[in-house]
Amino acid sequence: MPGERAEDRAVLRIGGADRDKFLHGLVTRDVGGPGSGLVYSAILTPQGKYLADFFLLNRGDDVLLDVKAEIAPKLAQRLSMYKLRADVTIADSGLGVVRGLGAAPEGACADPRDAALGWRGYGMEGGDPAIDWDRLRVAGCIPETGIELIPEDTYILEAGFDRLSGVDHRKGCYVGQEVTARMKHKTELRKGLATVEVDGTAPVGTEIFAGERSVGTLYTQAGGQGIAYLRFDRAGGDMRAGDAKVTWTSA
Repeated sequence: MPGERAEDRAVLRIGGADRDKFLHGLVTRDVGGPGSGLVYSAILTPQGKYLADFFLLNRGDDVLLDVKAEIAPKLAQRLSMYKLRADVTIADSGLGVVRGLGAAPEGACADPRDAALGWRGYGMEGGDPAIDWDRLRVAGCIPETGIELIPEDTYILEAGFDRLSGVDHRKGCYVGQEVTARMKHKTELRKGLATVEVDGTAPVGTEIFAGERSVGTLYTQAGGQGIAYLRFDRAGGDMRAGDAKVTWTSA
């Protein structure tokens, strides 16, 4: 089995002569050229807050956009709003997503967020899911669409997009770029995602307390660890999320 099917993903096809220029003015990373591999990127609100994250693959004649299936229709609608008179088409590609670990088969691309996440391929055969992707995500503090990444609420720098190669501060303007640049160059992040040790379990979204003070929120948990959104100046010591004990060691 070369890899496993990612049943929760959809792949849009962005076509038309203006496709690269169109995407460049909207998303947080350059699209890249044919043969450059996968690009991890996002689209933001004008206020700089997250709307959707996705992978882009420039195939020369079109660009594939690999996104969480549940938000694909809204993302396609959002992209269409910006299209205006540009020569751009947006359609369901009909392709499935296969992902796996180890040696990548021909035509697959490395996941650009973290080497531990292996590779992704499009339009190839795959088997049933068997890999504990949540455990890999949690260990690498890699956020997931709709869990740690919350539309119109999350700031991508607090979610680690610098570390995940999800934003390019040297590219031209894109929607939400001014706010993102200001956070990068003029402020010190006081809040953000971090991997924590978890003794026990708690529902995703459980508030974390240090004593009587709220210091963050606990999200995905696997393998005795979790991804938490923390107030860095308050977090530490004996913390709890519901019945679970939470421990964080600052970097």
